[in-house]
Amino acid sequence: MHRVIGERALTETTVDANEALALYRDVVRARTFDERALSLQRQGWMSSYPPFKGQEASQVGAANAMAPEDWLFPTYRSNAMQFARGVPMSDVLLFRRGHAEFASGHDVPVFPQAVPIATQIPHATGVGMAANYRSTDRVADSADEANNGDGADEANNGDDGDEANNGDDADEVADTDHDDHAVLCYFGDGATSEGDFHEGLNFAGVFDAPVVFFCENNGWAISMSERTQTASATIAQKAEAYGFDGVRVDGNDPIAVSETVADALDTARGGEPVLVESLTYRQGAHTTSDDPSRYRGQEDDRPDWRTADPLERYEDYLREQGVLDDEVVATIASEATAEVQAAVEAAEETPEPDREEVFDPVYAQRTPRLAEQADWVADFAAEQDVRDLDR
Repeated sequence: MHRVIGERALTETTVDANEALALYRDVVRARTFDERALSLQRQGWMSSYPPFKGQEASQVGAANAMAPEDWLFPTYRSNAMQFARGVPMSDVLLFRRGHAEFASGHDVPVFPQAVPIATQIPHATGVGMAANYRSTDRVADSADEANNGDGADEANNGDDGDEANNGDDADEVADTDHDDHAVLCYFGDGATSEGDFHEGLNFAGVFDAPVVFFCENNGWAISMSERTQTASATIAQKAEAYGFDGVRVDGNDPIAVSETVADALDTARGGEPVLVESLTYRQGAHTTSDDPSRYRGQEDDRPDWRTADPLERYEDYLREQGVLDDEVVATIASEATAEVQAAVEAAEETPEPDREEVFDPVYAQRTPRLAEQADWVADFAAEQDVRDLDR
């Protein structure tokens, strides 16, 4: 189990004071958004919302480790990770209000958030495999150019020819001209009981896909505890069946998560996938339609670090390290509140989407089935005043 808080000073980590403070800022931003979004849902502002309080440090730490060009495969609960990567908060709010997911048109390399459990895992593996194929094709094309291109005459008449024909140029191309990005696929512990999990990890292991499978184990698969949904002692050890490494990290420690995921991404870029199990805890309900009081009570033996508030825990650590004081805390909290308020206002000022929009982005052209559904919706709206219907 990799951990920093309580075991190492900040100066003994790979994170400097500025980066540690940036991590704290993103955790606060995520917590502020989550609390406001939950309140808005209770007011009927959006139909449903999946809270992620308690999981901010895990998500922010993982996002911090990613390179700008790395691809993220999120789920409905990984909002903190998306914000830390640069996705506007207003996009997530608009998505919850029925708009297309990428309303702002941002260029952050992130796939649509998966709502069905585990469906994104094979997709992430496929993108990793595609990166390998594209890299191989480019290296082969560049090697052909090096050996047979415009320098062929020169290459056949001297030292340059010996170098080209010996393949040194091709080797150099292979070392420098390739897709260096990796893929990080986020999912919860419940997803490991789905067939998509097995298929995605099995393909990744066989084809050396540059993917980090980031399992955020928050202790609950909706109402089912981790003890009752798998017989494995850990989720990380499941990686052994697919031929690659699995590691565990204290998910309520953003620096530890950042270090662990950074190492995993480096390994993935080298051609070997990694499964990371980030141990954290879902402080609230599964969604706003869930009542956790009906099934909680089974987790009394969990250690304090697992159920502790990650924001308070990290703040205490940074104060001990001399990075944080009351003034900085107040400033960051004020900035986060203003950012969330601006996102809410932007979402409220955006006109409601046309009902036709739900059918158009699915295929390049509407299928007969989609056309039939669109006609039905149009007829229904013509017959009734949909504004008077209960939402």
